Amino acid sequence: MISGDRPVMVVHGPEPFDRGDVGRLLDALGPCRVLVSGVMGRTAAEESGVACEYCGVPPSMVFAHLSGPAFLLNRGKTPESGRVFGEIVAGRLKGGPVHLECSSETVFCWNGGDQALAGDLARTLGYGIVEATAAARPRGAFRTIRGCLPGEPVCVNGIVIGRATATEVLLRDAGGGIEAVSGLDVKPHGLEKLHRTGRIDLAAAWCKSGHIRQKAPAQVTAPGKSGRVVLLDHCAHRFYDLVTPATCGVLAIGDDTTSVAGHIAGHLGIPVLGVTDGDPDGVVGGAFPAGSLVLEAVAGRDDEIGLMIAGLIPDHETAWSAWVEGVLEAMGDGVRPALDLR
Repeated sequence: MISGDRPVMVVHGPEPFDRGDVGRLLDALGPCRVLVSGVMGRTAAEESGVACEYCGVPPSMVFAHLSGPAFLLNRGKTPESGRVFGEIVAGRLKGGPVHLECSSETVFCWNGGDQALAGDLARTLGYGIVEATAAARPRGAFRTIRGCLPGEPVCVNGIVIGRATATEVLLRDAGGGIEAVSGLDVKPHGLEKLHRTGRIDLAAAWCKSGHIRQKAPAQVTAPGKSGRVVLLDHCAHRFYDLVTPATCGVLAIGDDTTSVAGHIAGHLGIPVLGVTDGDPDGVVGGAFPAGSLVLEAVAGRDDEIGLMIAGLIPDHETAWSAWVEGVLEAMGDGVRPALDLR
C-alpha cells in the first residue's frame, strides 16, 4: 500500500490489462487514478472493466501535463524492449518519470525522478529498482527504432512499412518522405501508402515494431441498426476519434486497417466493411463482429476500390445492411468476399 497522495498510473498498451498487471497492482498499491494511452490499450481497458480515463496521446504527452506522484506502467515484448521504451519516454520529458516495467519486474527511476515513489513501488511489489539516465532524443535526418524482433512488422504512423531484419531499424528523412537505411525488409506498397498521407515529420512520427495486440478481442453481438457510416482510410489508430454512438458501421480501407478495426469494433458490436488486396501484415489477430463483410479487390488495389466505396457513403443516417447490399451491387465483379458474417 502506498501512502500519501493517490498516485497516477499511466498505462501504455494492452498487455498490462490483458496479462492482469493493472488489477494486481491496484490490489497491491491501493486506489490509483488510471490513465490509458494508445488505441489498443483503450480496447483492452474497456474489456477489463477497470475504471480508467482515456488519453489519445503518447505517454510522454500525458506526463507533460501531470503534477504530483505518477508512474508509467508498461509490459514490453522483452525486458530489453521494455527498458528501451521507458528510455524513449524519459528522453522526451524535462523531468524524469518513474517507470514500472512488468516484463522484468523492475522500477526504473529515470533522470533523477521521484525517488520516494520509485522506492515505495519497489518495496510494495518486491521489484528491483534501477536509477537510469535517458538523453534527449536528437532531432535530425535519422530515426532509430530500437527493441525490434527480426521478422515482426514495423509501423510508421500506423502503416506497416516492412519487417524488421535486426534489433534496430534505421530510417532517414528523404525530403518529407522516409527511406530505410538498415534493419528493414521494406514493403514498397506500405511506403507508398505512408507517403500519400502527406509530409512525414520523422522526428515526431509514431514509430513502433511488433504486434499491436496478442489477445483475441471480446465479442459483443448487437442488432443491426441505422446510423452513420464512418470511414477509416489506412488510419485505424483514429478509430476512437471518429466512431460515435451514432455510428452504425465502419468502412475500413487497407488490410491491416481492416484487421485492427474489426478487432476494436468487436467488443462494441459495430460491424465493419473491410476493403483489402490480400496483403496483410499480421499487426493484430483478425476477428470481426456479426454483420461484418471483408472484400478483396479483384482488379487493382484496396486504395482505389476503397475510395470508390467511400464515395457511396451517404451524408445522412442509413441502415447498415441495406448500405452494404448497395455497395455489393455497385461494385459488381470488381470485388469478391473474403469473409462474410452478415
